[in-house]
Amino acid sequence: MQCQLLKVCKWITPITENLQSVALLGVRFILAYTFFAPAMMKWGDMAATASWFEYMGIPLPTLNAYMAASTEVAGVILLTLGLFSRLISIPLLVTMVVAIITVHGSNGYNVISESLQWTDAYINGEQVSGTVVFLQNGYENVLNYIVMLLVIVGFGSGKISVDYFIKKKMDA
Repeated sequence: MQCQLLKVCKWITPITENLQSVALLGVRFILAYTFFAPAMMKWGDMAATASWFEYMGIPLPTLNAYMAASTEVAGVILLTLGLFSRLISIPLLVTMVVAIITVHGSNGYNVISESLQWTDAYINGEQVSGTVVFLQNGYENVLNYIVMLLVIVGFGSGKISVDYFIKKKMDA
């Protein structure tokens, strides 16, 4: 039985090692996509971003707005390429921790609150009933991003990355 199991393991291991790189690529792409819209919103109106940071009590709001936006843009580019992924994940982790402390933490864990049933509402003059979902804006997604960033810090970019090709060239 043990011999049979070892044969299966020897056959499966190369497949799962390749899947690891595909999974890391997926994690990097999801993170890059996630950081893209907030980065563009910050850069789209930096004065408003700085005002929002000031409202939340973040010290040096203009400087921190530029730092957060720059970190997110760098993260989008570097994670997409798989270049210096471990390095850029560290300031992105800091950004996510600050997001929990300043924005999402006081809203609880869930992004979406419990659904409410309603029976006496009107849409376009007609009575309707159903379920209403309220956004709670909790730290659920941010915590997921933190875990994904920790995966990149721990495992790197994988074989489908510029980092891998640079390392391969340096080792040759």
